[in-house]
Amino acid sequence: MIDTHCHLTFPQFDGRVEAVLEAARAAGVLGAITVCTTTANAAQCLRLAGQHRNVWCSSGVHPLHADEPADWGEMLRVAGAERCVAFGELGLDKHYDRPPLDLQRRILREQLDAIRSSGLDLPIIVHCREAFDELLPTFRDSGLAGGRFVFHCFTGDANEARAVLDFGAMISYTGIVTFRNARAIQEAARITPLDRIMIETDAPFLTPEPHRKVYPNESKFAMDTARFVARLRGEAWELFHEAIDANTRRFFGVEWD
Repeated sequence: MIDTHCHLTFPQFDGRVEAVLEAARAAGVLGAITVCTTTANAAQCLRLAGQHRNVWCSSGVHPLHADEPADWGEMLRVAGAERCVAFGELGLDKHYDRPPLDLQRRILREQLDAIRSSGLDLPIIVHCREAFDELLPTFRDSGLAGGRFVFHCFTGDANEARAVLDFGAMISYTGIVTFRNARAIQEAARITPLDRIMIETDAPFLTPEPHRKVYPNESKFAMDTARFVARLRGEAWELFHEAIDANTRRFFGVEWD
């Protein structure tokens, strides 16, 4: 498998990326998608992806970085590169007071407009925190196909999962699903169809059990989350493993060895 969402350009991994990737490979996590948070960060992600085997990147603006300068031309330049396999992460975050929600909404609209007009048919990584009721109608109104979206680090309940699935999107689970108090997320993971599910770390955050006290989280721990979700769903590891790999290949268009 690969880690479908992490942030290898974050300071927690300065000077350590090669070691992190080697440790992941030893655990059976053979690659990673390093996800962008600003248009300035996009070039960093692309450069890192070009330096390492089985590493790819995304290009976009995270809602919690909506107050930083955004260059849509730069976002599209990176998105057109071979090692870039997705837009995002983009969306809304209503958990924090900053950046202001109106600013998050404006940046989201501009970003969706740029994606739609680009002609690039890349998948779209979604950051959704306490915002399902607003994001799903926004995405429907954008004219972009629901099957292009993945709701990463899913933290909703089963009803919100059903709404995302009805829209046509994929759902990706992090180490949060392994936490003892994550009953609602676990129920969502149980009902997500096998062909609509992916696994990620969101490293350096959200280390799964039984390593929860370890910081920073690393791509190697994606394997722990994957095995937990397979057990949670009552599926044989081989079946679940084969499915998430097939989903990742199909959705992001990547191949690893």
